[in-house]
Amino acid sequence: MATEPRLALQQLIAALERHFEAMSSKRSDEDPAVQHAYEVLKDAFLDYEESVDLKFEEWLPFELADNEEETD
Repeated sequence: MATEPRLALQQLIAALERHFEAMSSKRSDEDPAVQHAYEVLKDAFLDYEESVDLKFEEWLPFELADNEEETD
């Protein structure tokens, strides 16, 4: 769901702030508020990335980390 880059940027910044607040007040390692904030942040990042690409044909200098567990 690409949107205007400025709006997507504002949403990304807000998601970063909510993620920070969730992390700093988490009650356990599996706190659902932190997990939810992570998903919202991930979606906001992807939306911003897409909007910048569509509007300016530019890419960000980073990408989402692979979240799969490593096996020995």
